Amino acid sequence: MADSLYERIYEIVRRIPEGTVATYGQIAAMSGIPRGARQVGYAMAALGRGRPRPDVPWHRVVNAKGESSIGEEQIVRLQAEGIQFDENDRINLKIFGWDGMEEIWA
Repeated sequence: MADSLYERIYEIVRRIPEGTVATYGQIAAMSGIPRGARQVGYAMAALGRGRPRPDVPWHRVVNAKGESSIGEEQIVRLQAEGIQFDENDRINLKIFGWDGMEEIWA
């Protein structure tokens, strides 16, 4: 069951365009698991534990505050895509946030 849930999560994360981010909670809602942000976090963490998936842009998933939950590698990747961090190391989700709901439900 976790495999199919993770695949559903990965499918949505693959749709996040370069230069934008989505939150764990947003991906959870799009995956049909409301209040499942932690599950999305587990799915992202699984990519580093025996599930290497270069086709899943894990670095585009951030916490609800627009902060990196993973660390320096994530920040470097996001900055390389043109995403800017403010003086508090946060991303302005109004500028760089992905609103993919229309695409998902289309």
